[in-house]
Amino acid sequence: MSSATYSVSGMTCGHCVGSVKSEVGKIAGVTAVDVDLATGKVTVTGNEPVEEALVRDAVEEAGYELVTA
Repeated sequence: MSSATYSVSGMTCGHCVGSVKSEVGKIAGVTAVDVDLATGKVTVTGNEPVEEALVRDAVEEAGYELVTA
């Protein structure tokens, strides 16, 4: 198992959380997606490491932005 945590900007409500979970959850190999609305953190767990570019694309498809440090 492998997990990575990302910061996402623009989420303001439960619907936002659901949208991000749904889109990121569609990525092949993802086994769990945990979204913390209060902190804007999204933790993606998979059987193998998930490419950040795939997570970024999924978050953008949901209408939000992956924040890089």
